[in-house]
Amino acid sequence: MRPQIRPLSQFWSNTLKAPRNQAVNRWPRCLSSNANHVELAHDEFLPSDGNRTDRPLIILHGFFGSKRNWQSLSKAFMRDLGRPVYTLDLRNHGSSPHVRPMTYSHMASDILSFCQERSLTNVALMGHSMGGKVAMSLALNPELPSGLLADLIVSDIAPVRASIAADTVRHIEAMERIEASGVSTRKEADSILAEYEADASVRAFLLTNVDGTSKSSHLKFKIPLDILKEGRPEIESFPYAPGERTWEGHTLFVKGSKSKFINHKNIPLIRQFFPSALLEELDTNHWVHAEKPNEYRNLITDFITQ
Repeated sequence: MRPQIRPLSQFWSNTLKAPRNQAVNRWPRCLSSNANHVELAHDEFLPSDGNRTDRPLIILHGFFGSKRNWQSLSKAFMRDLGRPVYTLDLRNHGSSPHVRPMTYSHMASDILSFCQERSLTNVALMGHSMGGKVAMSLALNPELPSGLLADLIVSDIAPVRASIAADTVRHIEAMERIEASGVSTRKEADSILAEYEADASVRAFLLTNVDGTSKSSHLKFKIPLDILKEGRPEIESFPYAPGERTWEGHTLFVKGSKSKFINHKNIPLIRQFFPSALLEELDTNHWVHAEKPNEYRNLITDFITQ
């Protein structure tokens, strides 16, 4: 049975208050001012009618992720929806360029440029974790062009300003140590990672960032660890404060029931930014799309085609 999408108000408690803002974004939030946008690497999955521009689904991965994480689901979404599907590598991830700064406003500018250069309209924009914050940043930006965004889907993240997550700090330290150690095989790299991360599936996910094209005898990562480490405080933050901006459009938040990224403390914050938002839970941890791919696929397809 397909999960039922519920109004966010069913999760709402009038006794809860949005958390106090904990950080101030230091970078400009104006889309047009971010002239140093980058051309993002992407994969495209096109329907048989050849449509490339109308009602596409754009998918944004999370921190340390890439477009390759979404290949199977992207093909399924294209078949289910009969629409073009684009999966993107965000800046400093996958095969996209390495460039500073690593902020949500700049990443949102990258997405806007991608859409405008391809004349995309009525976009369904879906992001997981960091990609969800990029999607929200674009939706909330006052310079978002009318008619560009039709649907917003955010997977297991809230528009919060938080302190740097300890596990992410450990992961970056482990990857730096792997590069400095001179190991040459994934098995050796995994042994080092195991000292920092007990979950084998998380270690396998992190090792998808190994540079398979490097001619060096030492294992290297294809992501710029120095830029990601430097930009991590911005990634944990969010460019807008509660009450500053809202987006009234068609919005769905998907929470992993075992995950704490969306919780009773920040659900009121979601409603402040996205008053029309719906919320659904799947019986997963943080990687909702990977742990329950069929349920996630049905949920997103139903939401977009409502």
